[in-house]
Amino acid sequence: EVQLVESGGGLVQTGGSLRLSCVASGFTFDAYAIGWFRRAPGKEREGISCISSAADDNIYYADSVKGRFTITSDSAKNTVYLQMNSLKPEDTAEYSCGARPDPTDWDYHCENGMDYWGKGTLVTVSS
Repeated sequence: EVQLVESGGGLVQTGGSLRLSCVASGFTFDAYAIGWFRRAPGKEREGISCISSAADDNIYYADSVKGRFTITSDSAKNTVYLQMNSLKPEDTAEYSCGARPDPTDWDYHCENGMDYWGKGTLVTVSS
């Protein structure tokens, strides 16, 4: 059974930083697509950053986070991280990790959703 467990959310002031972690179990990091999604109150879910095992440059960032957020993976720990810097109030949202054990069409799934989801972690940025 695939499980994704997020951690690292919290309350931070504008301009601050947080690092989210997503620990995956039930599939190996040999072939995967995994990413971070967020849903702000009253808004649709947004795929903000994804990565796949198919190629080193298979990394996506939404324009809203480009230059501020960095996604990395640690295959030894089956963990994906999202380093979030220069946080803004509009980054306030529930952040979820989504994954699928297949890197095919990883960019499509980053936009449209993955096969498996974590429960999410709340990020609140105060002004």
